[in-house]
Amino acid sequence: MNRWISTAMVTGLATATLLAQKGPKVSPNEAKAIQAVMTAQQQNNPDGVITAAEDCLSKFKDTSFKDTILFLEAQAYLQKGDKEKAQIFGERALAANANNYQAGLMMAEVMIQTTKEHDLDRDDKLAKAEKYANQAIAAVGSAEKPNPQLQDQQWAEIKKDMVAEGHDALGMAALDRKQYDKAIAEFKLAVDGAAHVQPAYEVRLASAYQNAGQNDEAIKMAEKVMNEAQTPSQIKSVAQAIRASAVVANKKKDQSAGQNNAPPQAQINSQSKQ
Repeated sequence: MNRWISTAMVTGLATATLLAQKGPKVSPNEAKAIQAVMTAQQQNNPDGVITAAEDCLSKFKDTSFKDTILFLEAQAYLQKGDKEKAQIFGERALAANANNYQAGLMMAEVMIQTTKEHDLDRDDKLAKAEKYANQAIAAVGSAEKPNPQLQDQQWAEIKKDMVAEGHDALGMAALDRKQYDKAIAEFKLAVDGAAHVQPAYEVRLASAYQNAGQNDEAIKMAEKVMNEAQTPSQIKSVAQAIRASAVVANKKKDQSAGQNNAPPQAQINSQSKQ
């Protein structure tokens, strides 16, 4: 299941359930404003989500759905490619509710993607992203089913996919820090823990293997990604490049080992030709 589908399903079911439970506590006008945000989100209309969210929060600034509305607005900006505003509204969503695991997962990923190698605050950004990811993983673990009509198996799969997303974010942070063993461990948790195959997690695991010098494992994982029918062409190209680099690295390693094991005279002859 695509993670954006999971997000829409969880958010939609949770909001619908809470609106029904709150009954008289939510005025008809507030319910209408919240529903306008949800409708735009379900229609995959990011501009509509932003407009409806701003309208809702301007009229009902203390709504008990504040973190959800802010998260959906952050996600809408992300869909539009505006990662800066996505971070602003993601932070506001987490300020309203630190246990909003969807906002935490989004923020962890966006912060890692926007952190550059030579940023002066690089370590602080990565540490914050790791905090959000760990916070989200913990929140997902204790999260209750958002709607009683959601099947237990379906909810269990959604939770697995969200936890896997958290570990993928932690893996990306470790990869940025060049902590390759840690990156491998986190990406393996993401790959093995997801309820549905995620080629992006697998190709990152292949990259971590290659960077760690584990070229055989990198080749094996890259080939797996390349052979999966659901792998997007862009990810497949990355997997092909990783495999090619790992194959070259293995050949160089074998050649070096062969020279070191050759008889002394053979080593001299080999060196004289260089």
